[in-house]
Amino acid sequence: MFPQARMRRLRTAPEMRNLVRETSLRPEQLVQPVFVDERIAERREVPSLPGQYAFPLTEVASESQAMASCGVGGLLLFGIPADKDPFGRGAYDRDGIVQRAVRVIKERSSVPVITDLCLCEYTDHGHCGAIVNGEVDNDATLELYGKIAVSQAEAGADMVAPSGMMDGQVAFIRRSLDEAGFKNTGIMAYSAKFASCFYGPFRDMVGSAPSQGDRRSHQMDPANARQAMRELRLDAEEGADMLMVKPALPYLDVICRARNELELPICAYQVSGEYAMIRSAAANGMIDGRQAMMESLACMRRAGADIIITYFATEAARELRCVNGA
Repeated sequence: MFPQARMRRLRTAPEMRNLVRETSLRPEQLVQPVFVDERIAERREVPSLPGQYAFPLTEVASESQAMASCGVGGLLLFGIPADKDPFGRGAYDRDGIVQRAVRVIKERSSVPVITDLCLCEYTDHGHCGAIVNGEVDNDATLELYGKIAVSQAEAGADMVAPSGMMDGQVAFIRRSLDEAGFKNTGIMAYSAKFASCFYGPFRDMVGSAPSQGDRRSHQMDPANARQAMRELRLDAEEGADMLMVKPALPYLDVICRARNELELPICAYQVSGEYAMIRSAAANGMIDGRQAMMESLACMRRAGADIIITYFATEAARELRCVNGA
């Protein structure tokens, strides 16, 4: 008790604060989302996602190499096709935009490439699966997911990341990969993906907003944490190698529970809306953008995230290397 107990003794000098810091953040724990757009010849930015770009295929390898040189641990690759159809055939085309991008990136760099595995960017209706009788059909969608996984693995993806929240998707994809001879291709499961308002800037970038309806039939209700834990456990039992909670900051409680109750690596996805809010507030002089970036990432690590997917990955990696004298 005071005056014997003086907690400020451990906070009075920067060196002492560093000595007793409980949570560490390293560049290799960060994953940078990368967009490759089949329709463009020059990089493209959208106003709602400032500082982030979609790259043409001719630039994606060099840009990915530059990101990797900053020390980021991996890239999460999204494709934007020139043509869309009701079944998203471009998602599993051997010469689809993601497949070609994976090949050129792996030719230039050894950075782990994780491929987003979904249909919303490739379907003309913007939904994550096959539409049957006006609804997303779970089991018909699994067949398409299996094709996408094998196609991405053939191109050289180190890990696939199914994001559609279909029941049984991890088990179906694991079986499809194994039967095709890709036993070493990992699965990062979007296990607890909430039906969130924070995805808007991403949908602006890839043009994946649903033409009608929404995704509440398969994405999670933001009010449900126990259900999120069940989703995480099921994906672990089905063969996932990593488990994801998305978005990150509004769901730190779920990240914490997942870390305490499950043994697999836990990934937090700091989504486009989270990134855009920090950027916007900083641009308007409301907060210090650099400090907000680093504080938000530290909070995710403190909650239990082993890996963080964030649009800040490259910038934060540079900051961390500078602080550490690299």
